[in-house]
Amino acid sequence: MRAFIFPGQGSQSVGMGKALAEASSEARDVFAEVDEALGQHLFRLMGEGPIEELTLTENAQPAIMANAIATLRASGIDLADKADFVAGHSLGEYSALCAAGTFDLATTARLLKLRGQAMQAAVPVGEGAMAALLGANLATAQAIADAAAEGEVCAVANDNDPSQVVISGAKAAVERALGIAKEMGAKRAILLPVSAPFHSPLMQPAADAMAAALADVAILEPVVPLYANVTAAPVAVPADISDLLVAQVTGMVRWRESVANMAEVGVTHFVELGAKVLTPMVKRIAPDVEVTSVVTIEDVEALVKAL
Repeated sequence: MRAFIFPGQGSQSVGMGKALAEASSEARDVFAEVDEALGQHLFRLMGEGPIEELTLTENAQPAIMANAIATLRASGIDLADKADFVAGHSLGEYSALCAAGTFDLATTARLLKLRGQAMQAAVPVGEGAMAALLGANLATAQAIADAAAEGEVCAVANDNDPSQVVISGAKAAVERALGIAKEMGAKRAILLPVSAPFHSPLMQPAADAMAAALADVAILEPVVPLYANVTAAPVAVPADISDLLVAQVTGMVRWRESVANMAEVGVTHFVELGAKVLTPMVKRIAPDVEVTSVVTIEDVEALVKAL
């Protein structure tokens, strides 16, 4: 069994998609359609920067999605034929659902633009923060977050793999967590260079915005089920997908459990499209599975040949 997986925020870089577009008309068409849907020169920003503008949440989210979908379409692979599941990390869920036919490309781009804007607007810059706890499992991270909260929001945001958990919340609470993390069992604690406390209860205004936006778009059944971030379980019913995408804005990304559960039901090959961010996590979660990262046109050609 095979799962196609899609990266989240942080995988953006200046130059992304440029060589792919030069090599593939299908990739060029994806970037052109996203530009048209958003009414901006996003692909030019992806190719030329500046990185500060590309990293803005409202630009990074649709850019990462566009790059992943361009990579898939350059391959000509039919997911219904070659995949058993799809999954994505945070915004990557939208890429996964686009790949599986739940949303069309233009709708996905507009939803992610709105999602990025809403997440940034939910909490004033400087009031929220996120930190990675390295060498900490979920239970340790939860204990650190609980101890640091002191009446403020401090929540587990991403359970990425057995050795990396991310916390999110009020800046003062996250800073307290940095101070106590090592004595509570983490090897290291690192403040992340993000502008908002994603996947925490502070994102509720953004969740409300996404609920309103999703109510207005067509949501089709995916050609293969999605392993959802907030449940770590497969979903294919459109109404359930909508609810889970809303819950995901404030909820924990259960990536470790999602990968472990896919491996448990028989997935032996994970294919990451557009980046090499998730595959190292997958190997730490399920060491015996095969992983493939598809970034360059050479990677695309190798994947097609292998499948």
